[in-house]
Formats: sequence, structure tokens, C-alpha cells
Amino acid sequence: MKAFIKKSYGGPEVLKLEETQLPTLQPNEIKVRINANSVNPADWHILRGKPYFSRLIYGLFKPKYPIPGADFAGIVEETGSACKRFKTGDNVIGANLLGGAFAEYIHVDENNCTLVPDGLSLTELACLPIAGLTAFQATHTYGNIQEGERVLINGSSGGVGHFCVQLAKNRGASVTAICSSKNKHFVESLGADEVLAYDKTNIHAHAGKYDLIIDTHGNLNFSDFRRMGKRGVLTGFTGVSHLMAVILQSKLKGFPIAQFTAEINASDLASLALQCSKGQLKVHLEKVYSFDEIPNAIERLEQMHTRGKLAIAW
Repeated sequence: MKAFIKKSYGGPEVLKLEETQLPTLQPNEIKVRINANSVNPADWHILRGKPYFSRLIYGLFKPKYPIPGADFAGIVEETGSACKRFKTGDNVIGANLLGGAFAEYIHVDENNCTLVPDGLSLTELACLPIAGLTAFQATHTYGNIQEGERVLINGSSGGVGHFCVQLAKNRGASVTAICSSKNKHFVESLGADEVLAYDKTNIHAHAGKYDLIIDTHGNLNFSDFRRMGKRGVLTGFTGVSHLMAVILQSKLKGFPIAQFTAEINASDLASLALQCSKGQLKVHLEKVYSFDEIPNAIERLEQMHTRGKLAIAW
């Protein structure tokens, strides 16, 4: 099969499209022929081997897992002997945090996948797993948004952020969103009640009061969380030192800020897919790349100005 292979750490230029073999299908795994992928910030962090402590998982001196990519959508071609949730021919979406998705096929634990509802685009739904799960767990699991609460979402036009806005509104919250002025109308179209443009307003002096602050970009200071919010959720980071400073101060000051890595589970994925099928949640595609342009998609994502999601079609 064709797959993008990384033999060293570095930027998108280290990815090479090569022929390779799938490992043996395990009893709990399904074989999926991939129709589409999306790219996430974790892809380029892992590709570059940064932050360096991540190499304890992904390989100290060279990549342990040669095929990158987490998100995928495709068709089940084979099921392991212990699989009970899927059958050959099913359309599924899923993710694998250890990679393997930037390829024609993937073997993946069936509990990392869910069925694609009839009538939905595989290309769009391929963008749902990592970003959608991060947003779902930020708004539901860790943020625990209640109807009528006031929520501030920083980085509201990006992959995770544009899902957060919609999911918070679906929970009955009043949403104030932070983005650039050029994305103001886009974020308003997602349902935001108020939009603050960071290039027009000094967010670090903003005096608004909120029940919950969700920072998907990772550039809010601890003082911002404490000044504006009652509790916080942090999903992104602009630097390890900044992230650690915010978390340390939250512990020392007793201010609740949850920081997490999204858990891939079928239940949350199914909830997201159901909301998409009902028209309650929409995936905005900034651009669809062909499979041989995966390095270009990662390069675009690293610029950190993506509106919605970037998809890859095989």
C-alpha cells in the first residue's frame, strides 16, 4: 500500500510517499480502506518530535511509528476475530493517536471508530475525530457547560474552536468568541452571540465575566483566566513553558483549570456524528487536499491561521 513514511524528525519535508506493508490484523482490530483524512496540530508536533518529552512515547532519537496521521474516514474491508461492532462494507470514522492514518489502509482498534450516518460526507466526517473529540470533551466532559452559562472561547475559528462554539450553543450557553477580525463573520455564522477580534481588542485587558473559559489557542495567561472566569479548560498551547506556568499557577492559587489530551472513544464519536446527521454540528472545510499533498496540508496548518479544518481525499 501507499503511505507517507517518516524516518527522522523534522518538518513536512521529511515525509516520503512509499510502498509499505500493513502489520498483522489483531483480533480487536478492523482493516479500513481510507477515503479521507484530516490534519491536526498533534500531527506536526509529533512529526517534529516536539515538545521533546513526547519522544518518550514516539521514539527518543528517531520515530518509533513510521506512518503519521491520526484522523481517518473509510470503508471496513476486514474485521478481527474478536470484533463485534462492525462488518465489511461499513463506513466508519476514527483515529489512532500513535499514527498510521496517512496511508491507503489502516488497522485500528474497533473501539476507536464509529459508524458514519447515512448521507454524510466521508471527507467532512474525516475532520471530526481529534478536533471534534477535543471540543466535545472541553465543552461536555471537562467544561460541563450548563444551560444559560456564559462561555468565552479563545481560538474560535480554528479546527477545535469552531466545534466548541457550536457544541456550547447546543448546550444552551451564551458564547463570546475570540478570533481575528477577518474571521468575525465566520464565527458569527457558527452561532456565537458576541465576537471579540483580538487584533482590535486587548484580550489581556478584557473585563468580561464568564462561567467558563475555553482556550483552544493556548495564549491566555493565568491572570486572564482568573480575571474573567470561574473555571477554565485549556486544550492548546503556544509553548511548553507558558503551558506549565498556567497549570502551576492554577494549582498554587486553587483556580480550576482542566488541561487534557482528547480520549478517543466510540461513544463520544457517535454523539458527534449524530449531531452532524441532525444538522446541529457542521464541519467547515477551508480546503481539501489530494493525498499526495499531505505535507502541504501540514505546512498550512503550522501557520496557525486555519479557518475550520483541512481535509485530505484519497
